Parts: sequence; C-alpha cells; structure tokens
Amino acid sequence: MTENLDGLLEGLAQTGLSELRQSLEELCGTCRLIEQKKLCSRVYRVRLGMAGGGARSVIVKRLDPAVAERNRLVAEHWLPAIGLAESGPALLGAAAERHGQCVWHVYEDLGDWALDPRAPDRERVRSAVNLIAQVHTRFAGHPLLPECRMHGGDLGVAFFNASVRDAIRTLESVRLPAIDLNPEQASLRDSLLARLYRLLGEQAMRAQAMLAAGGPETLLHGDLWSTNTFVRDTARGLEARLIDWDHAGVGPFSYDLSTFLLRFPADDRPWILDLYRAAVAQAGWRLPDVDELNLLFETAEYARFANRVIWPAAALAMEHAEWGFEALAEIAQWFDELRPVLVAPSAEFMEAL
Repeated sequence: MTENLDGLLEGLAQTGLSELRQSLEELCGTCRLIEQKKLCSRVYRVRLGMAGGGARSVIVKRLDPAVAERNRLVAEHWLPAIGLAESGPALLGAAAERHGQCVWHVYEDLGDWALDPRAPDRERVRSAVNLIAQVHTRFAGHPLLPECRMHGGDLGVAFFNASVRDAIRTLESVRLPAIDLNPEQASLRDSLLARLYRLLGEQAMRAQAMLAAGGPETLLHGDLWSTNTFVRDTARGLEARLIDWDHAGVGPFSYDLSTFLLRFPADDRPWILDLYRAAVAQAGWRLPDVDELNLLFETAEYARFANRVIWPAAALAMEHAEWGFEALAEIAQWFDELRPVLVAPSAEFMEAL
C-alpha cells in the first residue's frame, strides 16, 4: 500500500510523488520508507524496508520529460546496441507525473564508487578510461547517431557556433534603458561581450581544426565529471559504469575527454591521456598531437562557457533576475582561469614517480 511510503520526499516541494510511490511499490512490492538522503539537485538515495524482511536501496531522480527519454534511450537502446548494456546506469523503473511536468527514474544504487580525482588510483582510472574509449570508438559512424543527435543534440562545432551567437544576442539585450546597470555590471557585460566576439571571429579556424583533428563523430556522455564515473570492486574485478547521461549528444571525442581530464590535477593529465590514447589505438584511432588536442579542448570549454552565459543573461533581460550578474561574474572568472588542459608535468611530480 502506498501509505507505507507517504513520507517519501515529503516537504521537499517535488511533483509527481504519488506516481513515484506507485512505481516503487510495483518494483519492490509492499515496502516502507526507512531513510532518504539528498545526493544533489533532484537526486535522492532511498532505502526501503521489504515486506519479507531486509532492505533495498535505490536512487530516484526527477527529470524533465525530454531528458528522461534521453536517459532511457542510453540505458535501454544506445549502450546495448554497442554491447555495453551493463556499463551504464541500471534503470529499474520510471514514473511520469500525470500532467507531464516531470518523469521520475528509479536506478540501481551503485554505492559510493565515484572516482576520486584528488588521489587518482591508476587502475581505477584505467578501467574508467577503457570504458570511455569503448563508447567513443564503438559508436563512431554508428547508424544510431542520427537518433542520438535528435534526442541529445549536437556537441560539435555547431554547438560552439550556436552557443557563441546566442550568448552575444542575449548579453547585448542586457542594456540601458531596459536594465539599470551600475559601472561594475556594465564593465562585466562589456568584457564578456568582447570575449564572445573574439570567439565569433575564430569560428572558421576552430571548425577547420575540428574537421582536421577531431576525428569521427560519436556518442558523447556530455558531462563526464569524475562524479559520473564509477569504478566498483566486484568478484570479477574492477567494473566501470558511466551514470547521469542527461547531456548526452553527438560530437568529437575531445568534448568528453576535455571534461574528464580537467577534473584531475594538471600533473596527472598526461598519463591519463596516454591511457586513452592506448585504448583507442586498439580500434585504429590515432590521436592528434598535444597542441592540436589543446586547441580542441579549448574549443569545447569555450563552447560550454558561452552556453552558460545565455541563461543568466536571458534571465536578466526578461526578468531582471538578481542572480544573473553573480552567475555572469562566475563565468567571466572561468574564462580568466582557463589554461591549456595539457602541460608538461612539474619537476616535483616527476621526482615522485
């Protein structure tokens, strides 16, 4: 009976809870809530007491309907199509809010096995990198790529171009007399616009670099932080899983690899790149040199930065949202702090080897 789950996410202003409770009972039978823990925005670990004794832990996540469909396709269609069905999140159930506002997904609880970038274990990183390389190489040229692009999006040069143009358009709308800007705010807007116009002028150069060195289009995870990269100990040895495919799309390997490498200290990135280089070589891929890679990585990061400008700028222009300038200041700091992803390891690091 669903009343055994009445306390589930109670008081957290979440929609679709009755549908989620029903889905959990269909999955687990008669059960009761033991505890729940918020892991991040809209994601919770839920521990349930089973009618026959014992307990079961699952992860529940609230998604926009389109993102929920993307995640479902990854788990049930795209990864199985390349023989990696067990390498993504195990989707156990889904519950759509009756008015279509959201969809709740119920996932297997994999535990706390996310990679630790502060003290990377080489064998665990190797396991994760091998899985990332398999996704990239097996999906290159795959006939499902049009479907992936339709449900996920394009994260290649089209993403860079559209993000820069849209960022300029929305940021230019943040102006007097519609919005009263103080000198500091006007300076922030103008400095960001100057950066974006420089990127606009570099579109052709970056597109050519991506065409020459970016390799074939493939399926991208799209948000390859270490927190989305799990490596578990199992009876068969280390097992890598990639979770949270909310931003999956189509584009060059460099988009994913840049995100992944930047989660680790600069001194560790060369040996992690070497692992990826060796893994993709098994499929006949040859990565470009370091200078070309750095340009590809920079393009990916600038595309992400530009895309992030759009939303606070639009909120300022349309709603005069107070948080908009704080968000833009943070993005400006990202631009200031971006350095080449790949640099020579420090002398101290080399001495410690």
